[in-house]
Amino acid sequence: MRRLLKYVYRYKIIYIVPVLSMMVAVGLDMFNPIITQKIIDDVLLGGKHELLSALLLALLGITIGRAIFGYIREFLFDYAGSGVTVDLRNDLFSHIQKLPFDYFDGVNTGEIMSRTSEDINNIWNAMGFAILFFVEQVLYLIIATILIFTIDWRLALISILTMPPMLVLALKLEKKIGEAYENLSDQSAVLNTTAQENLAGVRLVKAFGREKHELSKFFKQNEEHYRLNIEQARIWSKYHPIIEFLSSLVLIIVISIGGMFVVRRQITLGELVKFYGYILMLIWPMRLMGWLTNIIGKCNASARRIFAIMDTEPTISSPQNPITPNEFNGKIVFENVSFKYHNEDVLKNVNIVAEPGSTIAIMGATGSGKSSIINLIGRYYDCTEGRILIDDVDVKELGLTVLRKNISVVMQDTFLFSDTIENNIKFSVDAVGDSEFKEVVVDSQVEKFVQEMRDGYQTVIGERGVGLSGGQKQRISIARAMLKRSKVLILDDATSSLDMETEYEIQKALEKNKQMTKFVIAHRISAVKNADEILIVEDGEIIERGNHQSLLRRRGKYYSIYCEQFMDIDALQEVVM
Repeated sequence: MRRLLKYVYRYKIIYIVPVLSMMVAVGLDMFNPIITQKIIDDVLLGGKHELLSALLLALLGITIGRAIFGYIREFLFDYAGSGVTVDLRNDLFSHIQKLPFDYFDGVNTGEIMSRTSEDINNIWNAMGFAILFFVEQVLYLIIATILIFTIDWRLALISILTMPPMLVLALKLEKKIGEAYENLSDQSAVLNTTAQENLAGVRLVKAFGREKHELSKFFKQNEEHYRLNIEQARIWSKYHPIIEFLSSLVLIIVISIGGMFVVRRQITLGELVKFYGYILMLIWPMRLMGWLTNIIGKCNASARRIFAIMDTEPTISSPQNPITPNEFNGKIVFENVSFKYHNEDVLKNVNIVAEPGSTIAIMGATGSGKSSIINLIGRYYDCTEGRILIDDVDVKELGLTVLRKNISVVMQDTFLFSDTIENNIKFSVDAVGDSEFKEVVVDSQVEKFVQEMRDGYQTVIGERGVGLSGGQKQRISIARAMLKRSKVLILDDATSSLDMETEYEIQKALEKNKQMTKFVIAHRISAVKNADEILIVEDGEIIERGNHQSLLRRRGKYYSIYCEQFMDIDALQEVVM
């Protein structure tokens, strides 16, 4: 809560006005019982009927005043509370953007979505309403307590004997409800993740006929969510009725003993009514205490989870004084690079020299470490030993923005936004000319299938490119990378879904840029045979290296792959000959 107050402090000027309005409204409210007493004692019982009009006008004025100041209070509290949550959500999302790949490797999307939506909303409920309403009730409590002692100290003392037990119960309720909500918040994240994964993979679920399995999994998590909701309700029902009972008991005490005082003429009937009015001002905060502590408890639990994310320090960040080259040439050097992930060796003693404009191809079995090599270039992960140089500068000495601005990547897992094809391609740049865009879509072979669509490049594709074939999605992602015009291009199995002809056309287009350094991960010989150097990776080590012809002459692993892929062609040639 202390850290949330820093966000509140940004809106201190806005908060001052509603706080003052709240204090004026509370002050006006204190006059109602006094005027009521005078109407009873002076007008009804004392016969001073001439005072009635003035007293009624005073009540009307107080009501209008409270309405005006109440409106100012409500509007500005909500306005400031909305500002606090907007800032907090922006800071949270900005921090999430700074976190490296390894953070997202261990966190579910549904959990992060819960933090940015449900938990932020809980904080809005507290910042925009509950906390300041709590302060208002405390003001009522303090002022009304003082005023009842000015009426009759004996009746006041008897009345407030029930207050400490109510306060203790409210504090216990706040603690237990906070713990219950933390568990409920965790389960909400799990439930959201289950639903999100199912919806994202709905086609896979239907293809395998696993609807019942997914329903069972969701029902199980929903049942646990229900159980925690019931547990929270059980805690609430355990404490809140007692608080209600104690607050009602005060009214019975006031009416019983106060009525006896009136009969004995120790206080007037008007004073008893005034006392009753102030007691209601005491009881109302006590009754609301449990409800308010429930909201504040949720706020505390949500804030802890949000700040837990914001306290996560990025393991990869820009240096304090980064080197900023005027221009990149694209020379990349790996010097004795090793990489561990979760204390497991992924890469061991990797050495690579990629001259500007050269093409380095990487082949190997699944899990051999191919993608890890290219992920180190853009510092998506950091090597644990050795160093990686770009134009003779260690990548760790470059600012992340500058480094990644000069690298174009086509990821193995093609991701497209739910937007138009044009906007998906232009995602990599802020602005681009029509001629440049046209050249890229032709080179990437996107033009071939887009011109057959009714809306052309304005066709809105579904989530993650649903509705497009794997090859079409890959062509769009290649166009996106080509449009960036970076000095380094990384293709991580980017043509696996393309036919041989399309792949060949794209390779020809890429070869036009003689100054672009290219790293290509592929499984097909056709995609790597023209590379300047081909690396064969196995268990995190480079076991073979060379160009296409030299590796064939060596008759090693590359030769075996070549024979597997072209065995049928060779056999066919023998039959024909």
